[in-house]
Amino acid sequence: MISIITITYNSEKFIEQTIKSVLSQDYPCFEYIIVDGLSSDRTLDIVRNYARLDHRIKWISEPDRGISDAMNKGISLATGEVVSHLHSDDTYLPGTLGVVSGFFQRNPEAKWLTGCLRYVDENGKVLYDGTLRNDYSLDSLLCRNIISHPATFIKRDVFAEVGYFSDKCRYAMDYDLWLRIAAKYPVSAINKVLATFRVHSQSLSTSDILEAISEDFKIRRKYRKIYGQTYYISDSCRFIKDYLIALFGLSNYLKIFRSYLKNIIA
Repeated sequence: MISIITITYNSEKFIEQTIKSVLSQDYPCFEYIIVDGLSSDRTLDIVRNYARLDHRIKWISEPDRGISDAMNKGISLATGEVVSHLHSDDTYLPGTLGVVSGFFQRNPEAKWLTGCLRYVDENGKVLYDGTLRNDYSLDSLLCRNIISHPATFIKRDVFAEVGYFSDKCRYAMDYDLWLRIAAKYPVSAINKVLATFRVHSQSLSTSDILEAISEDFKIRRKYRKIYGQTYYISDSCRFIKDYLIALFGLSNYLKIFRSYLKNIIA
């Protein structure tokens, strides 16, 4: 069985689409756990209505200490062999759970699986499809977070070995977890779009993006030291580039970079 976990907080705008994408899967052997943080909008009404119609939905609504705490509550409630987290504004593509179940049946030694994302706008219009990377080794992960959370499925017993999501992380808790898992088990990857990721007006602010980039950078440095990996100057350069793009926007960053190159050449 697959345990799907969605955490919600005032998610009325998109949560119904998320729920429908799960319940419409042609693979029936799943449980759907919704962890709500005391929403004050219509989120709980929507969840209750669907829970009455489908016994596979379990839900709780209570205060939490942040995203990691809410996701960890879901893991603690899960009873399936495989666990996944689907954000409250994202969706599964038709047939995703069947693909995942089939993969683990054919590869019982695999501990976790990731696939590709389809990026959509606020109205669900497709922006582009992500592509599979050539290398998902620990070394590659120590350079950058290349694993898409909504398209990732993990055997539940892995959490007992490496721990849950870190409550010390505000943004990059998934990256922190990936690095702990990858140190023990190689990630399996399939070249198939499994979920959508919605890019919309409620996305992170510029200050949040800057803080997220900084947290990502600190996690990378932390685990490079733990795993005895060399820290390269290029990592700092990549961090600075991401920081500047978030701060000034891509077009302004390119102007700054071109001006910098002209000064070097002159």
